[in-house]
Amino acid sequence: MPSNTIEKSILLVEDNPVDLDLTLRAFAAKNISNPIQTARDGEEALQYLERWENGEPTPIVILLDLNMPKVNGLEVLEKLKSHPEFKTIPVIILTTSSESSDLQKAYHLGVNSYIVKPVSFENFLEVVGHIDLYWRLINKPS
Repeated sequence: MPSNTIEKSILLVEDNPVDLDLTLRAFAAKNISNPIQTARDGEEALQYLERWENGEPTPIVILLDLNMPKVNGLEVLEKLKSHPEFKTIPVIILTTSSESSDLQKAYHLGVNSYIVKPVSFENFLEVVGHIDLYWRLINKPS
């Protein structure tokens, strides 16, 4: 990749400090070079909409937890996917919830992928590697 190319960021929306750290460590272990932006709850995630409307670059993908304080992940997903300009940003639900109602609602709202967080760090590393491979190398964004 040419040195003058700036890689688009990944927005990680996660309220649990342990899961946030685990995800960041997994990205580092997989040498993911995209800058990582974080939001620690749904309300903070929604603040990015205004920032993007004011000209900040949009992320290549959003990794979104479901169970968060203030505004839950499904509410964030609904607002994002109903936005005329930002609805095409790929969103991956990355959550501990394997409830079929959460899964169905997420896909109904337009999520691009739904991943239940693996318990072990080794399995989580594998998941992060697949996310990176798919969204950066295989998928062709608009």
